[in-house]
Amino acid sequence: MISPKIQDALNAQINAEFWSAYLYLAMGMHFESEGRSGIANWFKIQFKEEQAHAEIFMNYLNSRGGRVVLKPIDEVPETWASPLDAFEQTLAHEEKVTSLINNLYALAEAEHDYATRGKLDWFVSEQVEEEETAQQLIDRLKLIGNDGLALYMLDQELATRVYNVPAPLAAKE
Repeated sequence: MISPKIQDALNAQINAEFWSAYLYLAMGMHFESEGRSGIANWFKIQFKEEQAHAEIFMNYLNSRGGRVVLKPIDEVPETWASPLDAFEQTLAHEEKVTSLINNLYALAEAEHDYATRGKLDWFVSEQVEEEETAQQLIDRLKLIGNDGLALYMLDQELATRVYNVPAPLAAKE
């Protein structure tokens, strides 16, 4: 059985993951409306990943005898000044999510809940990847500057991104 403190913290994280998904969907729709379908694709894949993260937490909470409580999702922004602006906000958001995961990890240790701590190991590694990817895209966009052809080429590259089911969910399928 999972402790009430861990249950509440995991439910808060589920909400944060759904908020993240909604944020990335909004970004995808914004860039789709601007004709940047590759950048839109990148964010729509990110949307699916965040939904999957929420699902992983929900499956885990249910498997431990907890109760998933879905709360309303706060409003997300609707527009971004540029792809660079969106990816800079993505990095800042992922850094915030990293701190949320780290706080969950610390709580699991304090509660001596080693099963939850073990489940969070995957998320710790995932956050390193999320931040690294966002930073790489920021660096590339800064190099591109106002070069329309280079931005077009990056947009084409990002259009090839495909969704991969995260390992913790793939094991369930």
